[in-house]
Amino acid sequence: METIKLRDEFIKLGQALKAAGLVDSGAQAKAVILDGLVKVNGETACQRGKKLFDGDELCYNGQTVKIIR
Repeated sequence: METIKLRDEFIKLGQALKAAGLVDSGAQAKAVILDGLVKVNGETACQRGKKLFDGDELCYNGQTVKIIR
């Protein structure tokens, strides 16, 4: 499982996808989120601006990324 270390209190979902290298651009992040392909803590996420905090997990394309402080 990959991790993303927070620099601030939270990271937005689209930014997290890019930071983890799961997508190449913000446009691609938006597309996969709107297509319902991304899950946050086991639930489908539909908002690119959804805030992820310490302990949250996102899953896309069979890969899981944990957000840590």
